[in-house]
Amino acid sequence: MIEVTDTQKIGVGLAAFGGFFLFLGVVLLFDKGLLAIGNILFISGLAFVIGLERTFRFFFQAHKIKATAFFFGGIIVVLIGWPMIGMLVEMYGFFLLFRGFFPVVINFLRRVPVIGTILNLPGISGIATWLEGDENHQKV
Repeated sequence: MIEVTDTQKIGVGLAAFGGFFLFLGVVLLFDKGLLAIGNILFISGLAFVIGLERTFRFFFQAHKIKATAFFFGGIIVVLIGWPMIGMLVEMYGFFLLFRGFFPVVINFLRRVPVIGTILNLPGISGIATWLEGDENHQKV
């Protein structure tokens, strides 16, 4: 079993609170204060979970520079005061940064009983397959 350190536990908490504040900021009509706090907590939580050096290596890889620029550019636009535009730019950067993880996540979610059934519904199945990047996906 993998041992989880106290620092990683704190990081998971920070990232979870970051996601909560981001969700709350979007629900409360793109409140820029909540979105800024959510962004800061999410990034710091990621740094606590995987370490500072790995975080820098993840964001500043040569093939991810465009994605990193969009992600951090979106954060800056939110901080400047245009939260809706900033969140759109940030979501695009997030999609570009983490698109390598989408096939793994979707394959995992397809095996979860209730969520797997939802992901196999006609309209949602096409979106999930597109996110997964597998055109030859066969339904089970």
